[in-house]
Amino acid sequence: MEVESKPGKTTRDLPDPDRQINKRRKRRRRNICLAVTLFLLALVLLIVILALTVFKAKRPVNTVNSVSLKDFDLSLDIARLRVHLNLTLDVNLSIQNPNKIGFKYTESSALIKYRGEVVAEVPIPAGKIGADETKAMNLTLTVLADRLLSNSNAYSDVIAGDLPLTIYTRISAK
Repeated sequence: MEVESKPGKTTRDLPDPDRQINKRRKRRRRNICLAVTLFLLALVLLIVILALTVFKAKRPVNTVNSVSLKDFDLSLDIARLRVHLNLTLDVNLSIQNPNKIGFKYTESSALIKYRGEVVAEVPIPAGKIGADETKAMNLTLTVLADRLLSNSNAYSDVIAGDLPLTIYTRISAK
């Protein structure tokens, strides 16, 4: 038994106007696919550029605006050969967020060091700082006198009128 195959219609067999319509449809589909692909590539490129420049995470800037002496009590106990010292400082601290996105920071602390040794510490409560915002904080630090006076240079620095204190703040952000 012989089976004859019927020739299928190809674009060559179509009349001339139908062939032109098919070409236009194919060209239109190709152009749409090309436009969508170019748009997606441009969008990905834009996102990468923004991620590497504008939205790149920058470190917050901690600035100590002022330090003032709130309380200073010094007394000598000659019978026991002791010096009693109570020193309280008011510190005005500001944290500037240079990022375009706000962040939350966890509870942290501010330290005062005298010649590398911690002599005062105060907790900084957790909080939130918005985009391009600066947050001011007023902290009260009480110096731990026993740590300060245990340093052999403390007496000579106090007599000279120069007490080299360094304030450190470290804030962990999310």
